[in-house]
Amino acid sequence: MMKLQFHIDGMHCEACVQRVTRALSQVPGTQVDEVSVGAARLDSTSADLETYLAAIRKAGYEGHLVE
Repeated sequence: MMKLQFHIDGMHCEACVQRVTRALSQVPGTQVDEVSVGAARLDSTSADLETYLAAIRKAGYEGHLVE
């Protein structure tokens, strides 16, 4: 299992948190640990980085991997 952390631009409220949580949760092989305003942490068993960035974009935000 791979742990990933993202910085997410444009989030400002609980509705944003819920939108991102829902989007990331729909990616197969993903366990969302925590989503807060501006950040997300998750465990992944299968998806690649671009899949997560695309899910974040689909929710209306821009994500960046924190290394």
